[in-house]
Amino acid sequence: MKKNQVFIGFALVIAMAIFGAFQYTKNYSLALQLLIGLTIGYVMVRSRFGFAGAIRKIYLTGDSSLTKALMFLFSITLLATAAIHYGAYINGADVFYRTVESGAAVIPGSDYVEPANLATILGGILFGIGMMFGGGCASGTLTDAGEGEGRGLIVLFFFSTGALWGAHDMPWWTQSIFFDIHKQLYLPDVFGFVGTIVLSLLGYLAIYIIAKKYENKRKRENTLQVQEYAEWEKELDEPADYKFFSKETYHKFFVKRWSYYTGAVFIMIMFVTILVTTGTSWGVTAVFAHWAAWFYEALGIVDVSNWGWFAGRMDAINGGFLNHPGSMRNFGIIMGAVIAPLLAGHFSFKKNFKLRDVLFYAIGGLMMGYGARIALGCNVGALYSGLSNMSLSGWVFLPSLTLGGILGVKLVKKLKVNI
Repeated sequence: MKKNQVFIGFALVIAMAIFGAFQYTKNYSLALQLLIGLTIGYVMVRSRFGFAGAIRKIYLTGDSSLTKALMFLFSITLLATAAIHYGAYINGADVFYRTVESGAAVIPGSDYVEPANLATILGGILFGIGMMFGGGCASGTLTDAGEGEGRGLIVLFFFSTGALWGAHDMPWWTQSIFFDIHKQLYLPDVFGFVGTIVLSLLGYLAIYIIAKKYENKRKRENTLQVQEYAEWEKELDEPADYKFFSKETYHKFFVKRWSYYTGAVFIMIMFVTILVTTGTSWGVTAVFAHWAAWFYEALGIVDVSNWGWFAGRMDAINGGFLNHPGSMRNFGIIMGAVIAPLLAGHFSFKKNFKLRDVLFYAIGGLMMGYGARIALGCNVGALYSGLSNMSLSGWVFLPSLTLGGILGVKLVKKLKVNI
């Protein structure tokens, strides 16, 4: 453990507290979303929880632990969001796409009930391939950047650029056959709330069983590779004269690796917090398009004021980076991912890649950004929020993302990309 990093870590915590207090004086939502982001980033690093790894890890090693934990996350989040949706529904609220005409109150998070169409499939496949070239999903790219992965910083830049590119092209996509043939369905409309919960949980259970059976198959073939924690992440032996104020206690609170299931519980809590405090759900990549717009407008390269996708978003663009709650949440995720390894005394900047790898990272970032825009979301917005808010689109995006992820893993292996 590098003790100087620990001091830097705590100094950064204090700096974030001061910054959060400053943001609170402008708008409490800015401070709240910063705190949520800090928590998500910290939790994802401490537990090594990730969406891309749920595909890559089981395919390459046969280890299904992260895939099963992801199904656990989806399950517990569904139970929480279904209760919130039902509570709003019995009080007269309706899903977002119907309230435009009816004028009824909106069920929180139902704006993520998106149309399922050909672009959902194509965007999911593009995103899946891209996240394997980039070595992480949308939230994973943010935590990679925070942890000191040089790759993550490269991917984040091109991810944002791809999101802006996709935003530019959205008028064409929305008028094409890719959007024309669609089905926008809130699953409780067909199956009821209880039926949707039961069917969704059965779907997650089926994936859980398939993942476990695949792991058992790899075990029988002697090709299973179970990942071990690094020595410094393992639990320390507790001495006979254990004292609370000791290195063992510090290790338990700030260094010891958390399980995937611990990570899943904390992420679910943050997901629900976003839902109940904002009335909308967790998304990541729309903010990336904002970041790219701010950057390229500052350079005088683009002017997004007349872009169709930015209609209704110009207040956010004109408000700037520091005054957008979603931007603060994404920034918080990065900073939470910086703080976690610093407090553990194991932060390092990693740049063990070659120039040719940078090209693939750039391609991966562009594919994720563009794919997320045409699919109307990423692994968080289209998948996690889509499924948890009981949208058919989430169930269409899931196999598309998985297919793209598998294709991406094969390409990464064949092209020998350093991930």
